[in-house]
Amino acid sequence: MKSRTNVTSSLRQASAALTRAAGSNPATPLCHNAAAPGMRPLTAAAQSHRRHLHVQPPRRSGAPSNPAMSFPCVDALESRSATLRQQAAAASASQTRTDSTSSGPEPSYTVGATQIFHSNNPLLLDHGGRLVEFDIAYETWGEMNADRTNVILLHTGLSASSHAHSTAANPQPGWWEKFIGPGLALDTNKYFVICTNVIGGCYGSTGPSSIDPSDGKRYATRFPLLTITDMVRAQFRLLDHLGVEKLHASVGSSMGGMQSLAAAVAFPERVGRIVSISACARSHPYSIAMRYVQRKAILNDPNWNRGYYYGQIPPHVGMKLAREIATITYRSGPEWEQRFGRRRADKDKPPALCPDFLVETYLDHAGEKFCLTYDPNSLIYVSKAMDLFDLGRENQVAIRAKRAEREKALREGGGQGGYQQDVCSLTLPDTPYEEQPEHHEEFERDGLGFGGSSVGSRGSNYSGPGQKPPADLVAGLSVLWDHPVLVMGVASDILFPAWQQREIAEALRMTGNRNVAHYELSEEQSLFGHDTFLLDVKNVGGMVRNFLG
Repeated sequence: MKSRTNVTSSLRQASAALTRAAGSNPATPLCHNAAAPGMRPLTAAAQSHRRHLHVQPPRRSGAPSNPAMSFPCVDALESRSATLRQQAAAASASQTRTDSTSSGPEPSYTVGATQIFHSNNPLLLDHGGRLVEFDIAYETWGEMNADRTNVILLHTGLSASSHAHSTAANPQPGWWEKFIGPGLALDTNKYFVICTNVIGGCYGSTGPSSIDPSDGKRYATRFPLLTITDMVRAQFRLLDHLGVEKLHASVGSSMGGMQSLAAAVAFPERVGRIVSISACARSHPYSIAMRYVQRKAILNDPNWNRGYYYGQIPPHVGMKLAREIATITYRSGPEWEQRFGRRRADKDKPPALCPDFLVETYLDHAGEKFCLTYDPNSLIYVSKAMDLFDLGRENQVAIRAKRAEREKALREGGGQGGYQQDVCSLTLPDTPYEEQPEHHEEFERDGLGFGGSSVGSRGSNYSGPGQKPPADLVAGLSVLWDHPVLVMGVASDILFPAWQQREIAEALRMTGNRNVAHYELSEEQSLFGHDTFLLDVKNVGGMVRNFLG
């Protein structure tokens, strides 16, 4: 303690001495060029060099050290915004009345002629909303037989329209053009094929861009939250209208594969066969995360305006980024390694921060094609429905109980049937969501926390690669114990990994179903990832054709 006191006292004395020295001769710097006793003085050249190193101000020529970089990709976005702004102003000037239905720069989102089924019978939705009336856009191929038993309902992916194949009214090639027709996967010599645009979409079916008949204004984000099963219920209203009591098959890929399963679970007595390709029986964290960041890109675009952009500039920048993110999940790394490698678009030009590598130009092109052809609000609502998808027994029971309460409230004159817009909306509550303590404790207890095993063993609550399906999912699929089912997956798919299709097949087999056919395409058979269902006519188309008979 004494030694520490002495050191402190010495430091104080030295500091005081320096202060006195500076005060007695302020012109003399504390660090000057005079030599200390016993040392040679600095030469004039050395003193000049020291001044150059420490005190010479930087020379300013008036020009920057390097030229500013150009950003043609940003210029293009700003140019499009300016064009859309001019179109909005012109449309507004031509309107004698301005409201949410007035035309603006946003596209019409039409893809050609379709048939329209209109229902005046209200549709109650799983999470509390209600459509007092709705439209379903659909197209058909083939001929329905006399007893109407040869009908196949083809379900779409997230952003697809009902235009799966060309028609006389719309000769443009459809998104499954090579899979539908005489002798093809969906053989129109045998079957009558129906494809719809889902509710929540923007290609003719009722969605956020549609007019709310209650007030004559666009729904925008007053549109209620949807589920995959809500989409299916609307489709079966169409089947009722067409007099179809039972489908020969429910067929779909990606989100369509979810719908094909949901249709059979919701209406097991009305579905004969099931085809589910590159899908899942419940959404998993990776795909939820990827869809979340796509929605975030749209919500963070200032032009989104909380969904009320109709008649104004749509959030095209956010939509472009969302599509680029999605495109990354639709294909595979090995395919891009072969297709693009590290090649640049123009190796003779210097590197750029705008699209430069071939893979970047590919993503940029994908975003450009999409950003004004699909309604951003539809992407938000439909992708959220995918996230909420869960065919487990617990979720089904909870949804049925809530629906029963709302149906009772509606019968008793409860107005909206217990639906509360401020509770079930796309807006976070005043108090942010927080992870509940019991979830965190369970996570840590099962060894899944930081420092724990990356593959847990949570029994009925967790299923992953190499693990058995949870009992809750098996129970939820038990109504399909005797349905013939074709399940297909692709090893190179990163959005819906092949283990998720194995989970479906294994869960169905655990219900006692002995009519489950499961196929998985290896990377040698397809490097196209999730998009394989759109491209592989030989393997995907061949297996579907053989299964349907």
